[in-house]
Amino acid sequence: MENQPRALPSALATALAFGSSGAVLVLEIVALRLVGPYVGVTLQVSSSVIGVALAAIAYGAWIGGRLADRFDARTLLAPALILGAIGTAVTLPLVRWGGELLRGGTAPAVLMLAALAIFLPALVLSTIAPMVVKLQLADLRKAGSVVGRLSSVGTLGAITATLVTGFVFVAAMPSSAIILSLAVLLAISGVALAWWLRRTGTQADLPGSPKIRASLAAIGLAGAGLGATAPTPCDVETAYHCASVTKDSSREGGRTLVLNSARHSYVDLNDPIYLEFKYVQWIGAVTNVLKSPGAPIDALHLGGGGFTVPNYLRATRPGSDQLVLELDGGLVELDKQSLGLKTGPDMKVRVGDARVGLAERPDTSYDLVVGDAFGHLAVPWHLATREMAADVARVLRTDGIYAQNVIDYPPNRFIRAETATVAAAFPHVALIAPPDALVGGQGSNFVILASKTQLPLDVIQLGLEGLPEPVTVLSGTELTTFIGDSPVLTDDYAPVDQLLAG
Repeated sequence: MENQPRALPSALATALAFGSSGAVLVLEIVALRLVGPYVGVTLQVSSSVIGVALAAIAYGAWIGGRLADRFDARTLLAPALILGAIGTAVTLPLVRWGGELLRGGTAPAVLMLAALAIFLPALVLSTIAPMVVKLQLADLRKAGSVVGRLSSVGTLGAITATLVTGFVFVAAMPSSAIILSLAVLLAISGVALAWWLRRTGTQADLPGSPKIRASLAAIGLAGAGLGATAPTPCDVETAYHCASVTKDSSREGGRTLVLNSARHSYVDLNDPIYLEFKYVQWIGAVTNVLKSPGAPIDALHLGGGGFTVPNYLRATRPGSDQLVLELDGGLVELDKQSLGLKTGPDMKVRVGDARVGLAERPDTSYDLVVGDAFGHLAVPWHLATREMAADVARVLRTDGIYAQNVIDYPPNRFIRAETATVAAAFPHVALIAPPDALVGGQGSNFVILASKTQLPLDVIQLGLEGLPEPVTVLSGTELTTFIGDSPVLTDDYAPVDQLLAG
């Protein structure tokens, strides 16, 4: 009978199972941030990254088990760590250059970019766990305990990595720094393990001839170097966005805020009354009909972005009391540095989830609520439900107006459902949209208006007629026809991303 290879020390086996599983989860979480600037941050993108990661884990475990049965697993552990380090190092240049070629949200592009971001290093690192298990199975009578313990340790490593990456690393370090630091840590661990195994007489060594080792080292160093110098679309990487601010060559003070490849906001540093985006012009026309012209109002903004509408109200209605609920504190800091944002007693910012912040606001306390929160190009699902709309209605005064920005594409399934959802919470609803978008001509912004009392649509229509491009206001029977039999979205059922898919 063949002799069973000597088992690893329990502490070392535990560390390898814990660390390799944890490294895979670090890669998975960071991969979501790496691909976002090129294909967006949607449910499909998240599902693709998770699915590719799970496939890599499955194939890696299978391959690792086969290798452990054919070879002495002790000679494979250090090479696996080093190859995992190389795969991690080349992830950045693969995604950064590949992302430029795969821009867009098509399913093949998303899957391919997800594979570039995680498949190779996750597959290699996932071979380690079955190798460690094989080395610890000296007594088959204890196989259940060994497999259960190491499986549990690996899961704990994955959980720990998930929490630490999500709560600490992402907030403290750019994604590129996390990836390169992980690659260095894996490489050091592999070299140290090889040295320790040789020192203890198990004759483990790094793979291949000196030329092969030198080639692998060169690939790893080249990957790290290319990753460090690869083009990045971000000026700032916040906890939620890859953000950049671009200058408008045709307008001296014009600045565009780009979040995860989407043009999110436009700000004129010299003229806060200037509104570039069409949907912001529509919202501006709505705000102009509140109370008497120039009178201060109380406004709540669900999502800050570039703070274009809050700054517009500050300029057109001095003395207004405004609160902006913005999830991304890093974005608020970028707005202060690059978009001239000045907060104060008249414009307060609360960093946190918009729905949580809304729930804390008192009843009938606002004249205006503006919904302009997005995860890439989609309204976050929990901000698109009947329960959310009912809470907006709760904080609005009797004659207050809710203006919600929505993006949709033909055949307009989401905007129909979202309008039906808002109408389930408000007795008076209207929809502002470009005429061609209503008949499915192209993707567009839409603005849903809602109030507890009759909307001043005639006055709003007059304001919209002064804009450069034609716009339609649907209400009454026309709006009912447009909505059709679209479902009302609820906290229990809100398939926003699926409705957006063409």
